[in-house]
Amino acid sequence: MGAHSVMQDEMGGDAASAAPASAPPPPTLFTNVRIFDGTHGRLSAPSNVLVQGNTIARISAGAIDAPGARRIDGRGRTLMPGLIDMHWHSMFVGIPIQTLMTADTGYINIVAGGESRKTLMRGFTTVRDVGGAVWGLKAAIDSGHVEGPRIWPSGAMITVTSGHGDFREAADLPRTVGAPGSRHDVIGDSAIADTPDELRVRVREQLMRGASQIKLTAGGGVSSPHSPLDVVSFSTPELQAAVNAATDWGTYVTVHAYTPESIQRSIRAGVKCIEHGSLMDDATARLIRDTGTWLSTQPFPPELANAFPKGSEQWEKAQEVFAGTDQTYRLAIKYRLKTAFGTDVLFSSALASQQNRILASLTRWYTPADALVMATGTNAQLLALSGKRSPYAGRVGVVEEGALADLLLVNGDPLADINVIANPEANFNVIMKDGKIFKDER
Repeated sequence: MGAHSVMQDEMGGDAASAAPASAPPPPTLFTNVRIFDGTHGRLSAPSNVLVQGNTIARISAGAIDAPGARRIDGRGRTLMPGLIDMHWHSMFVGIPIQTLMTADTGYINIVAGGESRKTLMRGFTTVRDVGGAVWGLKAAIDSGHVEGPRIWPSGAMITVTSGHGDFREAADLPRTVGAPGSRHDVIGDSAIADTPDELRVRVREQLMRGASQIKLTAGGGVSSPHSPLDVVSFSTPELQAAVNAATDWGTYVTVHAYTPESIQRSIRAGVKCIEHGSLMDDATARLIRDTGTWLSTQPFPPELANAFPKGSEQWEKAQEVFAGTDQTYRLAIKYRLKTAFGTDVLFSSALASQQNRILASLTRWYTPADALVMATGTNAQLLALSGKRSPYAGRVGVVEEGALADLLLVNGDPLADINVIANPEANFNVIMKDGKIFKDER
């Protein structure tokens, strides 16, 4: 059994119930705050917000009577939802790719735990993890042993022989159909499937582990060594097998796909969300619009390519993908696509520290208000596609009565100046997740 699986056994189930018992936090009353609610691109008049347990109990322009509540004087600052990153890899974000290929799984989990706390301290209270054996980390966060964001997990990213996510070399071939492909298969970071039957098995394995959505790599990728960008990975029957298995569980399939061919085949097979779409064309954007498919794309900054040796094949592929970013956002705006925000930072803690600046860079195409609505309320709409497979009961991404209390008290008006968001250490005075305060620097 791999170390990830051991961690899941040790930290899930019994471990969650074995966490030290603690009294529920007292109510928290935020006074004199201006609310960005995650839905409307404006701030409210001065308001008061009462948090009871892990939910927002009351919002009022008038005084709220809350005896015994912990009071936080907002002094006119902005109260907004915690940020959401819809394309995150918790297990891969802090370790260079060369180290990750052979690192002990215990080491990977420990580094991931440290990176998760940093993610939360940047104000990202929720991430959708779209590839990696995140089960132990998620259980440790949910049970209070580790600080970090809520995680909507995909589990292993499912690929084909030589596809994006297959890090084997030719000497590792052949693989017997039905057998694990590599140590990454065994650990659960990726899963190789080359027939419709294998797809069904791999999808059901992730659902059994607790996946909230399924991630396939439908086309070539940057980081994988034998995965040209132009390649289309899965056949239509394979895609349909995955979609049907996920649909039977009340959730959906999202796919890594850059090119028109990989995107269009996936959508016609019933896929509900496209990750990246960086090389798509006008006709593909129209198909995304006409089918109501989600586009989960990222404003890749050029420095993300520094995760790979300059001049390497991976670095060169990154240049080609990043060159398509502007066109992708212009098509998303032209056709009013349902667009989610994520970052897809990999293999570098230093690059991960730029998560907020990557969000702020959306103002190349959007107003600050539009960018922040995307990173909160809109992202939450995509999370809701998981239905009953959602790992958390309640709404995130909004400041509304009855919603989960994932809140940021921000020094400044991010709707007027997006750069307020880009410096969370200085400007996020209070960070609350699930009604608990993780940072209080008023």
